[in-house]
Amino acid sequence: MPAKNARKQYISNGYYHLYNRGVEKRIIFLDKQDYSVFLSYLKEYLLIKDSENLREQLARDSLPPAQRDKILKRLRLNNFADSITLLSYALMPNHFHFFIKQTDENAIDAFMNSLGTRYTMYFNKKYQRVGKLYQGVYKAVSVVSEAQFLHLSRYIHRQALFLQGDALQEKYPCSYYEFLGKRQTEWVKPDEILSYFSDQHWNLSYEAFMKQRDEGELQAKYILEDYHDLE
Repeated sequence: MPAKNARKQYISNGYYHLYNRGVEKRIIFLDKQDYSVFLSYLKEYLLIKDSENLREQLARDSLPPAQRDKILKRLRLNNFADSITLLSYALMPNHFHFFIKQTDENAIDAFMNSLGTRYTMYFNKKYQRVGKLYQGVYKAVSVVSEAQFLHLSRYIHRQALFLQGDALQEKYPCSYYEFLGKRQTEWVKPDEILSYFSDQHWNLSYEAFMKQRDEGELQAKYILEDYHDLE
């Protein structure tokens, strides 16, 4: 029987929680380079690809062969800038979480397959291994209520943060600093979530919301499969 959330029915303009972990719960990010490479793939897939500029570069006679090959690879690379919006994310040592909106009902599956295959190829080459990296097909859960919409990003961010004094700090890569306005990343789009919060009154801010503990967190948890296994 397929695992819960493994069978996915997508709709256009739908919101989804996507997640997966390493096969046998193995670590899939062993060092800073692994995190950096995974994030660079997200950037390439989610930023608008300037194909015209790339073709202009390719037409230069003086272009070195290595640079030409790099540009050709970028031109062939799938791009999801017009169909996928990444609202929040967190990368943990043995799993990851995305909160995504898609405009095309087929976009998520193409995006996750491209990302998963590409990162597996990188990882297997670097660590001289073969075979699957992830524990089965990625999981996807539709976000259908306002409570889920609001609390999901908090749940995702809390996986990657730790409390340092009175402040939450990044332990693992996540989009929390984009939500605080302390970091600008073109391919992370928190505005739709942040529209529910105030940047004028701290008690109504996203930062204050992150530090609250209430039943809303429990409302977000049930959209996970095998929640405790992802810890």
